[in-house]
Amino acid sequence: MRVCFEMRVKPERLTEYTRRHTAVWPEMLSAIRDAGRRNYSLFLRADGLLIGVYDTDDDEAAQRALAADPRTERWEAEMSDFFIASSGRPDQEAPRLPEVFNLEDQLARTQQGPDRA
Repeated sequence: MRVCFEMRVKPERLTEYTRRHTAVWPEMLSAIRDAGRRNYSLFLRADGLLIGVYDTDDDEAAQRALAADPRTERWEAEMSDFFIASSGRPDQEAPRLPEVFNLEDQLARTQQGPDRA
């Protein structure tokens, strides 16, 4: 499954947020991978809108694994001050966005048979 979420980075913290993500701690990278997230990307707009996208087999299980993993606690504590309206561990509270279109999924459906839509 593909997951997309959004958050807001404080405008005065954009440069530092970007800098910290150029070299995420190796133990944090391992924790994300071990939780089952793959192909994880973050996109940051100049006004602070942050969009994250990743693939996972089970998002709820990945969330639980990260919440319970001591490797993530310090990273998320340091990152929490970067976000507008963050009351705790930012990655755990980010609202998910429903996927409404996927090119590969629709192309696969159109090539399944004569009943193409």
